[in-house]
Amino acid sequence: MTHETSETSALSRPGGPVAPGRHRPRRNKVPEVTAYFWIIKVLFTFALGTAAGDLVSERMDLGYWLSAALFAAAIAAVAVARFALGLDAVWSFWIAYVLTRPLGASVGDYLSQPAGDGALGLGTVITSVLFLAVILGLVVYLGVTRKDVTEPGPAARHAV
Repeated sequence: MTHETSETSALSRPGGPVAPGRHRPRRNKVPEVTAYFWIIKVLFTFALGTAAGDLVSERMDLGYWLSAALFAAAIAAVAVARFALGLDAVWSFWIAYVLTRPLGASVGDYLSQPAGDGALGLGTVITSVLFLAVILGLVVYLGVTRKDVTEPGPAARHAV
């Protein structure tokens, strides 16, 4: 669900920049964080995602590595459906978002579980530290480079 927000902006518009302190409505495509959002997030992503990861890797006896590859391929298929076939952006986001949970669980299991079970056997502490280091590294990198910040398009720059 999207909702309207107001934001202070000094972006140029016909007739000059918006004066500081003036607010203009802007469409925000971020879901409003309500109790419903958290219920969906917990049930749909964590519970369903973990169960799906366990189902594929353990019950279907595909193992951790093949399970991770399967979920990565499913996420890639969603991206293709979104960009090549025009799948709705909201549906694409939620499908890919849910698939990231079993992908992460499968990769985590592959790294942490014993080698005798077909995994690498790094253990939960090393795997957790490794994941945390990658997350922190990406956050710092994006904070410094701002590569994840997109400039507003021409239509947004001229909106009132």
